[in-house]
Amino acid sequence: MTFSSARPSRRDFLVTGAAAAAVATTGLAADVGAQSDTDPGWIDAHVHVWTPDVAKYPISPRFKVADMQPASFTPDQLLDQCKPVGVRRIVLIQMSFYEFDHRYMLHAMRTHPGAFSGVALIDFRDKHLVDRIDELQKQGVRGFRIPTDGKTDRWVDDPGMAKLWQTAAVRGLAICPLINPQDISSVDALCERYPETTVVIDHFARVGVSGTIESVPLANLCQLARHPNTHVKTSAFYALGMKTPPYDDLKPMIRKVYDSFGPERLMWASDCPYQVDAPHTYQASIALVRDRIGFLSDSDKQWMLRGTAEKVFFA
Repeated sequence: MTFSSARPSRRDFLVTGAAAAAVATTGLAADVGAQSDTDPGWIDAHVHVWTPDVAKYPISPRFKVADMQPASFTPDQLLDQCKPVGVRRIVLIQMSFYEFDHRYMLHAMRTHPGAFSGVALIDFRDKHLVDRIDELQKQGVRGFRIPTDGKTDRWVDDPGMAKLWQTAAVRGLAICPLINPQDISSVDALCERYPETTVVIDHFARVGVSGTIESVPLANLCQLARHPNTHVKTSAFYALGMKTPPYDDLKPMIRKVYDSFGPERLMWASDCPYQVDAPHTYQASIALVRDRIGFLSDSDKQWMLRGTAEKVFFA
């Protein structure tokens, strides 16, 4: 099977900010700490896990062990971050180190039943594409990630991409594009052509990764809201805008996508382990949505912190 042309560069996407600011933990935050055993808890819609045991779970030859930073981020290490703030379910996103070998992600899902859903990497040019989709769906995968390959202008007319989007619609699975702002128009065209397909845009389509929340790309992202099955992850705060906790500079962008999509099509996600690279913290990520945005009602927070991801990845 082939893979996207350029090797994904998480190191390029991971950037550090200034010293961490204090994060308010009032109101709804206090309720989180008091959740009962019957409370469904929050959902983190985007996390990567990997193991240093490369003998049992080898990484792709296109990567080196030194590329795995941090060296280890296992499900147990992840849950140590999630549990203190009331996150009880997580959507695992296949890590590029493993490319199309999903054994480690699927192992994590099997050994923590009910805690994890999964989004797989998929080669849309695989001649056995539909069989592969069905195989992964049977093992709990609920979506397929498409990394940008520098050729997104060709996606609309690619027969493999057509089969992927059509099959996902029939199977009730999500397409999850990891794209840059210049790729939004290509995804827009695909959403137009395949309106029944559930789509989840990762990380605001990376609007703001340059350090500035550019108005035109943000407007283009918001234009996707006219497709009723398209959603956006409000995520990867560590990498956008000023890249500094408590991320208050991202509030205007969140307001724009909120006004366009509504809370029912937005989902919060951390993008761990990158979100816990100092000075960034897991607490700071969830606190932005949970505590610091005045225009969000309690109902809005329920959707963004649980309801939307539950609907797409756990229902």
